[in-house]
Amino acid sequence: MAAPHDDQHSGWILDLSARHEKRQTDADTTPRVIIHVCETCRSGTEAADAPRDGAILTERAKALSAEGVEIRAVACLANCKRALSASIQSAEGWSYVFGDLTVDSAGDLLEGARLLSLSADGLMPWKGRPDTLKRGMIARMPPLPPILHPMTNKT
Repeated sequence: MAAPHDDQHSGWILDLSARHEKRQTDADTTPRVIIHVCETCRSGTEAADAPRDGAILTERAKALSAEGVEIRAVACLANCKRALSASIQSAEGWSYVFGDLTVDSAGDLLEGARLLSLSADGLMPWKGRPDTLKRGMIARMPPLPPILHPMTNKT
């Protein structure tokens, strides 16, 4: 499937907008935020036959769900040395990866998502951020703008 052609840039654009909803469908214009929780994370304290702590954190976050925030379980965030792990992704702003969470961190994740959704500059503010999201921040990634691929002839 070919990417749409953009005459303004005389090149090709990979449209990633289908991955994210830019805005909610109701009158609320809060940017959509997604929390990805690694449900396969082990804290190392749970019994081998017990549910993984990552799955427990996922369910607790879903139970606290807030308007404009979607909670998604993922199989692995590849942050095993600092498990439990989660990410908070904004459709129009920065995305964050956190580690060293506990099963009691669900409320902190929702607060981080709220702060990110209200941010005017797309960054999660440091002030007001729960301590677990300050100490446990692994990385933040800039927004993904449309990717331009100019057409070149290399013959």
